[in-house]
Amino acid sequence: MRLTVALLGALAAALTVAVTRRGQLADPAGLIGWYAVCWALFAAAAWSLWRVPPGRAAVLVVAGGLAVGAVGLLDGPRTSTDSYRYAWDGRVQAAGISPYDHPPVAEELAGLRDDWLFTEGPICRTAYLSWLWGGGCTRINRPRVPTIYPPVSEAYFLAVHTLSPPGSRHKPLQVGGLLLATATTLLLVRLAGARGACLWAWCPAVPIEAVNNAHADVLSVFLAVAALGLLARRRAAGGALLGAAVAAKFFPAVLLPGALSGVRRPRDAMAVLVPAGLVVVLAYLPYALASKASVFGYLGGYASEEGYSTGSDGRYGLVRLLAPDAWALPVVVLAMGAVAAYTIVKGDPARPWQGGLVVTGTAFLLLTPGYSWYALLLVALVALDGRWEWLGVAAAGAVAYVTGLGTVAYTLAALGVLAGWAVRTPARTAPAFAY
Repeated sequence: MRLTVALLGALAAALTVAVTRRGQLADPAGLIGWYAVCWALFAAAAWSLWRVPPGRAAVLVVAGGLAVGAVGLLDGPRTSTDSYRYAWDGRVQAAGISPYDHPPVAEELAGLRDDWLFTEGPICRTAYLSWLWGGGCTRINRPRVPTIYPPVSEAYFLAVHTLSPPGSRHKPLQVGGLLLATATTLLLVRLAGARGACLWAWCPAVPIEAVNNAHADVLSVFLAVAALGLLARRRAAGGALLGAAVAAKFFPAVLLPGALSGVRRPRDAMAVLVPAGLVVVLAYLPYALASKASVFGYLGGYASEEGYSTGSDGRYGLVRLLAPDAWALPVVVLAMGAVAAYTIVKGDPARPWQGGLVVTGTAFLLLTPGYSWYALLLVALVALDGRWEWLGVAAAGAVAYVTGLGTVAYTLAALGVLAGWAVRTPARTAPAFAY
């Protein structure tokens, strides 16, 4: 146990340097060395937990997760500006205005601007600020387009804004991220045990992306883990929670094949799909009634901007190594369809997260996204299932975000997954002998 505590202390110290060092948004590639140190210490701490008695392991995982996660509170967001949009969307809603109706620069919202989110002077020369009129600038990214976030996330932004004291700025969103990450840890301890939960609680992606950068993905992860934990016993409740996860961040929709693992009767499938669909519709309904513009905001433009429609900007990197660029999107669609169908037919209904991990991890390897916080869902699925080799895919997302080596990183991650599969397959297929 002493070794584990020492390793967690070293991990917290390395994360402190990574979170508080200056100039990260201007020079994110300078982070890669510290990221490597953090991931190595995380792996060592998770390995050392096997020597800790089970009774103490659970307490250590939760306490260690709190200590590691709290490091994210030490400074403002270091590698992302998304939380500034969250704060703005909460402020707009509190004023009784739909966040989908106007971009932040709209004159209709001028009365909501302050010196924190909209500023001027020398700070505007910083690379991560968006230039505006008259030499001013804003911390909000893409200020000329409306929001893209789904309604459950928007409700969360409003709740955080409402509960926050005046002038608290980004800190309440970071605290919310820590609370949601800790709640997810507690769920995972119950569902997967302490040794599984540590793969989430101590993973460097959690203090960096869920807490420091305060990404709303942690809300959808919490809802998705709760959904997967319920599905085997209560399909309708699990389906409803999965719908809430999708209405918080669209990506958890990839968990649907896992949620339908082993389902043979249409009514069993409907028991999951109908509640999920109803929750999504009901979550959008108040915003649809209150909005003059589309409640999908800039979503389509975002997908095009990030290269998902054209295969540019590093998307489909592994597929494009093997096939012409024009074939990339069709290959991805066919491959995802095949993996999803296999998961539904062959998956274990008692462990829907197994199929969910395979489908989600495959989606990452095929899409090769450039944003590291998307992988928070993958980390939680690894914690549930225990196939740690998929963590390499999450680490590849971090490399893709802070360097130009995304395709290389995802290639190595794919090889790691194949190696893990090769090692595990003989263990499953070897004949049993009586002694």
